[in-house]
Amino acid sequence: MIKKLTTQTPVLDLIRNRWSPRAFAERDLSQEVVASLIEAAGCAPSAMNEQPWRFVVALRQEEAAFQTLCDLLLEGNKKWAKNAAALVVVLGKQTYSLNGKPNGNAAHDAGMATQNLLLQALSLEVYGHVMEGFEKEKATAVLGLSPDFKPVTMLALGYLGQADSLEEPYYTRETTPRSRKAVEEICFSVGKTIQ
Repeated sequence: MIKKLTTQTPVLDLIRNRWSPRAFAERDLSQEVVASLIEAAGCAPSAMNEQPWRFVVALRQEEAAFQTLCDLLLEGNKKWAKNAAALVVVLGKQTYSLNGKPNGNAAHDAGMATQNLLLQALSLEVYGHVMEGFEKEKATAVLGLSPDFKPVTMLALGYLGQADSLEEPYYTRETTPRSRKAVEEICFSVGKTIQ
């Protein structure tokens, strides 16, 4: 099942069709596909061209590495993400390389790169689910990160599976239609109160 979003105005199909499944097929991702996703991520805009994003990738067929990343997930995410074809930790470099000053845009820019990755993935019929539910301090320790790199999110990537492979409450979440706030709820004129 692919959840296509109904929009008020025309939007690119690639954007309308992007969603965050929890059911993944037992089909592996190739190194070539992963390379394409990471290269697309690297094309994102960034403040001062810093490109602060970094990606730690573990494919399901790399069992030890995959399990290391799976062990970072909170239990609710672990239950379904363990079936993904790949797990990814997205990192943001906290300072500018040019001058060592704090980069307040690091998480934003890593998010932009992540969206590029997700859209490139979808163009290859690979789906991604972004997760906040993981142990960031543990990730910092397990991955041996310097203080300059902070975990931002994790991704589960893979080919679409069957919703009926999921237990509740994940099955219901998988089969509930997508919805988004109306344009009027997210776009405002200058001087209008934003709530």
